[in-house]
Amino acid sequence: MRALANPSDAPMSSTTGRRLSLAFAAATLFVVPFATSSVSAQERPAREPVIRVSGTGEASIAPDMAIINLTVARNAETAEKALADNNSAMNQVLAALKTAGIADKDLQTSNFSIYPQYQQNEPKNGRVDPPKIIGYEVQNGVTVKIRDLKALGGIIDQSVKLGVNQGGQITFTNDDPSAARTEARKKAVAEAMEKARTLAEAAGVKVGKVVDISEGGDRFMPPSPAPRMAMMKAESDGVAVAAGENTYSISVTMTLSIDQN
Repeated sequence: MRALANPSDAPMSSTTGRRLSLAFAAATLFVVPFATSSVSAQERPAREPVIRVSGTGEASIAPDMAIINLTVARNAETAEKALADNNSAMNQVLAALKTAGIADKDLQTSNFSIYPQYQQNEPKNGRVDPPKIIGYEVQNGVTVKIRDLKALGGIIDQSVKLGVNQGGQITFTNDDPSAARTEARKKAVAEAMEKARTLAEAAGVKVGKVVDISEGGDRFMPPSPAPRMAMMKAESDGVAVAAGENTYSISVTMTLSIDQN
């Protein structure tokens, strides 16, 4: 009787061989990603130590221009009559503004509207009749840029005398604020640099070169607006105004390297 051979010496079936081959291939593929990740981590450059700071600078200058809204409102029983009355008054206002030296480029219609005016009837026997149109109101507004602030009070006064009976707020601004913004930028950078030096000193290191700098907020802060000119009354001496100062604010963000020498 023939002795049985060692099981380990028995030839493998084709099915068993394929299973072992697939298992070896899977193990090989499983190892490769770890080797690749290890190499990538070793090749990744070290991050440069930096200091990030921000700064804000402000510069104030006296305004040299005012922007004002003047509105003529007229009421009449018909829309045609209200419009005619409004046109007559506004044409006088525009003519006076041009006579005062306001250029055409500094005059712009900012609002024009026609509103029906209703009368609400009292309920009778539990029944409410629909409102009835009893007239119309026409409003025509113009935005005016006044470049000579000394003439502002007189222009407002003359406009009221000629029919302006509603208005908005006076905004004092500057025709060219670039110099103030430049000064604000310099102050913002100076503040950021001072912060960086303080942080570096506290940490026992030195500030290196500027790596990155960017400008953030750019704000215009006018003085408190003048009161609204609702139902203004003309004054013979003109309207008194105070321009104050405009403030321009700019912020920057800076990244600086740390000097390791």
